[in-house]
Amino acid sequence: MVARALHHVSLNVDDVAPAVEFYEALGFRKVQRPDLGFDGAWMTLHGAGELHLLGFTPPEAMGQHFAVQVDDLDAALTELATHGISPARTGEIPGICRQAFLKDPSGNEVELNQPL
Repeated sequence: MVARALHHVSLNVDDVAPAVEFYEALGFRKVQRPDLGFDGAWMTLHGAGELHLLGFTPPEAMGQHFAVQVDDLDAALTELATHGISPARTGEIPGICRQAFLKDPSGNEVELNQPL
């Protein structure tokens, strides 16, 4: 096997500052980013890989998303509501997981996933 772990995911965002606030509400924290000649931010989720926000126009939404695992979906949604964040839709895959899909300020989709 060549791959060991997921290192980072890159997302294009229209405006970096509101995107950083959104992802901080999810539990990500900003980390040092070198000057790459364009606007952006690097974030980490408890040291388990990184999210790189790139200050470019996002592509058209066609189902692409990434998922973060939560222990209690209801508690997570209650906490996010205090930040003005609510799911675009929720669902369940019987016997597998409960899901909530959020959209960041640029329209990128993020899944909250609670394994059953």
